[in-house]
Amino acid sequence: MPNSNPIENIPREKGHRADDLSTALLVGPRNLASGWMSEIGHRLITLMPYKAVGTTAFMTLFFVAYLHLLHHPVHPVTLMPLTPIDHWIRFEPWSLPIYLTLWVYVSLAPALIGSKRVLFGYAAAIGGVCVIGLVIFWLWPTAVPAPQIDWARFPGFGALKNVDGTGNACPSLHVATAVFSGFWLHQLLRLSRAPSWLLIFNALWCVAIIYSTMATKQHVFLDVAAGVVLGAVGAIFSLKLLLRHEKAMPPRTIANPSA
Repeated sequence: MPNSNPIENIPREKGHRADDLSTALLVGPRNLASGWMSEIGHRLITLMPYKAVGTTAFMTLFFVAYLHLLHHPVHPVTLMPLTPIDHWIRFEPWSLPIYLTLWVYVSLAPALIGSKRVLFGYAAAIGGVCVIGLVIFWLWPTAVPAPQIDWARFPGFGALKNVDGTGNACPSLHVATAVFSGFWLHQLLRLSRAPSWLLIFNALWCVAIIYSTMATKQHVFLDVAAGVVLGAVGAIFSLKLLLRHEKAMPPRTIANPSA
């Protein structure tokens, strides 16, 4: 008499077992989705005190040094030259909110780290990227040429210019930290078994932040190019050293229905 269980009727091919197929069918897309979301949730609450205090302290120390160099350059300030790309990318007021999302974006990668060793290594690595940028600002202060824009028409930009200004231009640390975070987020999302659309969203968010630095006229193309190189080199080097210590959570097991 034929077996009425459709799972047991699946032919067994070389290298596959029927119980593997039954597990896959029992898991289903809904449980697979809950798997990666559960792992991300678990990562977010792991080492939370270290992440909250460390991220706040890091950003505070960075801004103290950054703003000091911005307002008190020790060498003559060099204006960065414009390229055809700078003329092609126009001023876009709508890009300001995207520009400001950097402060959320850079906090996501450390929030997803589950190992204390990797978390401290990450802090040292992105700190090294920022220190390199600050040393360059100290030795070679640069600024963006003032665009012919009436900032009084754009109140949000007036507040930005009062705080950040257009100095400390090359390399763009706005871009460098976004690229560094983008590389790390990609790998951490992969370890969490996140779906492809989330990886694509991460890449698009990073690119949008990079674009916004030119669309807000905070940086020129050469600043952005230097920032991309600085952030990418720092990320690739640190990922090679540290990512092997960051382990993915074991897959969820499926309870035996007959138990």
